[in-house]
Amino acid sequence: MISKGILYLIPTTLGENAETAEVIPAKIYDVINTIDEYIVENEKTARHYLKRLSIKKPLQEIILHPLNQHTKPLEISTYLNAINEGRNIGVISEAGCPGVADPGSEVVRLAHLNNIQVIPLVGPSSILLAMMASGFNGQSFTFNGYLPKERSERIKKIKELERLVYNKDQTQLFIETPYRNMHILEDVLASCESKTKLCIACDITLPTEFIKTKSIGEWKKQIPEIAKRPTLFLIYK
Repeated sequence: MISKGILYLIPTTLGENAETAEVIPAKIYDVINTIDEYIVENEKTARHYLKRLSIKKPLQEIILHPLNQHTKPLEISTYLNAINEGRNIGVISEAGCPGVADPGSEVVRLAHLNNIQVIPLVGPSSILLAMMASGFNGQSFTFNGYLPKERSERIKKIKELERLVYNKDQTQLFIETPYRNMHILEDVLASCESKTKLCIACDITLPTEFIKTKSIGEWKKQIPEIAKRPTLFLIYK
């Protein structure tokens, strides 16, 4: 009887300018050379990432299965077939850790349903790195993903999150599409109390990294330029 392969969750860098040797552990370099198939969020960037890691197997021989909002559930279930034949498969996110704010979680769910071993590998997580550097409550925090696009709903949500900060003593994290960063920053500064603390964590692990915690009142005096830069926002008291 053929023993099953393993599903490896392979973190990537948080941006093109990140030095892989500085943020990607050596074990990942070894693991990628045991894998012939990958489930990836973006085929082009996945190939580029594997090339940056100096994968030994020719890239044209690597099988990549796309995983995005257009991938049908039935199609996803077939991606794990190779594991039943004894081969390992890797999951690669667009940035950071697979399965965290990422469609890879669906693959992991299916793996558990099919009694497939899942091994998460160490790598950069913008959520945890921002939390670590914020100085906020790391015992209780919530990652809220994207806030509503419609401004009135977004402001309502920001105020709701601020209430949770004070009522539950809980750090609140959220993100925005980089080109809308300045809009959400303006809304946070306009909606929150002056004493509320805001951490802006931008370009994490990149040469242009900017992580700063100040009160809303202090931020209003000097608003940073974070347009088009990957950013996490954290609020606390």
